[in-house]
Amino acid sequence: MSEYQYDLFTIGAGSGGVRASRLAAGLGAKVAVAEKSDLGGTCVNLGCVPKKIFSYASRFSDDFEDAVGFGWDATRPDFQWRRLVEHKNAEISRLNGIYGTMMEKAGVTILNGHARLLDPHTVQVNGQTYTAKTILVATGGRPRVPPIPGGELGCTSDAMFHLDALPEHLAIAGGGYIAVEFAGIMAGLGVQVTLVHRGHALLRGFDEDIRQRLGAAIAARGIDLRLNTTVDALEKTDRGIKTHLSDGSHVASDMVLCALGRVPNTKNLGLDAAGVQLNDKGAVIVDEQFRTSCPNIYALGDLIDRVTLTPVALAEATAFVRTVFGGHETIMDYEDIASAVFSNPPVATVGLTEAAAEAQHGEVHVYESGFNPMRNTISGRKERTYMKLIVHPRTDRILGCHMLGPDGPEIMQGLAVAMRAGAKKADFDRTIGIHPTAAEEFVTMRTRRQS
Repeated sequence: MSEYQYDLFTIGAGSGGVRASRLAAGLGAKVAVAEKSDLGGTCVNLGCVPKKIFSYASRFSDDFEDAVGFGWDATRPDFQWRRLVEHKNAEISRLNGIYGTMMEKAGVTILNGHARLLDPHTVQVNGQTYTAKTILVATGGRPRVPPIPGGELGCTSDAMFHLDALPEHLAIAGGGYIAVEFAGIMAGLGVQVTLVHRGHALLRGFDEDIRQRLGAAIAARGIDLRLNTTVDALEKTDRGIKTHLSDGSHVASDMVLCALGRVPNTKNLGLDAAGVQLNDKGAVIVDEQFRTSCPNIYALGDLIDRVTLTPVALAEATAFVRTVFGGHETIMDYEDIASAVFSNPPVATVGLTEAAAEAQHGEVHVYESGFNPMRNTISGRKERTYMKLIVHPRTDRILGCHMLGPDGPEIMQGLAVAMRAGAKKADFDRTIGIHPTAAEEFVTMRTRRQS
């Protein structure tokens, strides 16, 4: 008989924690998972799912406008924010239930409450202690609150999903994916938006051509974009909030969203009591098998601050279970992970940026296409799509694919498969395009960009 109550105790029932718990239980392990909030973690409750629902809603404003060019005698109907929030809440509740049912069917014990480590093998939840041979910490991350005067006056992305009403004017501090996504969502729903970013372009880490074109596109949509500018302070006024900027100007709005990054959820978990070490960013340090400095404690997902994407957490959880409970050592491969930003217009990418490719391989071959999509030529919308391929000059391997424009995230998934399979530019050239589509541009680029 085991000296522990559980083979695996998971702290956190987000995407990674749920996947690991279910798979381990499926292999015969006795598993418990503790979650202090709703099942599904950030993605289901305060991230991917509600954000995509809001993104869909915001794009209907374009559809109503574009319909006129296609013969519809259209007028823009009234928008009911509360109805959207209610429908979003219902969908999330449905998903919460699915997560619970999946774990219960797998035989996982679900504990509702805050979990804290007392030692390497003991967890306390709601005053009750539990012992486990192996412990997995998968508590994700949370929005960063800026350490500026009046910073508490701003809200984080968490609050944006539960607003009682839309603001008339929203100021956003930040230039990452959360900032640009909410800028597009709110502008599409009729909110006046000012976006303030300290950098010279949005989406740091993305390809520079994409960054520049996205900035131009959202500015053309009426978003007041302030680059090379920081938010220095927030001040409460009779009419709302005054945002003081580094250039001496200010923005008056009735709400400020602080989208300045996220930090790992490592506080109040008792990690120090178990001897789990953190890095200077507060993330848990793990090896390639997700083992922490305490040999029987593992961590994965946003908590370890590697690639903070839901599908990555799922893949990490699978690798963890295969290694620890399945007897098949599995090392997570972080190469060529596709991602998307549901901005308006959206961004999608897989592989290396042009700058990263040059840093690794020297001179590279670049192919690009910029065009007005057929839908826009009829509707009269002035917004161009941009696509880019980065190719190794000697091996002809595709090193990076990037796109700004409608359907980019859907198109990029197929290109990610091709890249993982080692596709070369010649393979793209031999592929017959689907006409008429935007996607066919990726297989009809023939002329290299001249330096």
